[in-house]
Amino acid sequence: MKNVKIYTDGACSGNPGPGGWGAILIYNDVKKEISGGKKDTTNNQMELQAVIEALKLLKEECSIEIYSDSAYVVNAFEQKWISNWIKNNWKNSAKKPVKNKEQWLELISLLEKHTYTFIKVKGHSDNENNNRCDELAVEAINKIGG
Repeated sequence: MKNVKIYTDGACSGNPGPGGWGAILIYNDVKKEISGGKKDTTNNQMELQAVIEALKLLKEECSIEIYSDSAYVVNAFEQKWISNWIKNNWKNSAKKPVKNKEQWLELISLLEKHTYTFIKVKGHSDNENNNRCDELAVEAINKIGG
C-alpha cells in the first residue's frame, strides 16, 4: 500500500466571500500541488474542498496522513464529531443541521477505501508545506478576483 502525505489549506477573502484552497500530495520524493477557488464560499468550505480535491487524485487504496491547520476538519475525525453527526441524523451538538453536509458526505465517501490519519498543524507557522498550501489558496482567490 502506498503511503501518501497530504497537506491542505483553505482561505477566504471575507467569510463568506471569494475563497481558495490548496493541497500538496507527497508520495516518496514526488510532490504534486493543486489548487482552486470559488467566488462565493466560506473558509470552512475551502478547508474541506482542499482535502476532497486531494483525495480525488488517489487512484488506489493508500495509507494517508492528512495535515491541516483546520480544527474544523481535523476535529471532525479525531474527536469523532462525524460519528455523532451521523448518529444524530446530521444534527450537531446544538441540535442544528450540520453545515456543509454535502461536502462531509463526499469526503467520507472518498476516505472509505483508504487508511487515514488527520494531523493538526499550526497555521502560518514553521510548516513549509502548510505555508505553501496557504500561498496556493490565496493565489486561487486572486485568480477569481477576490
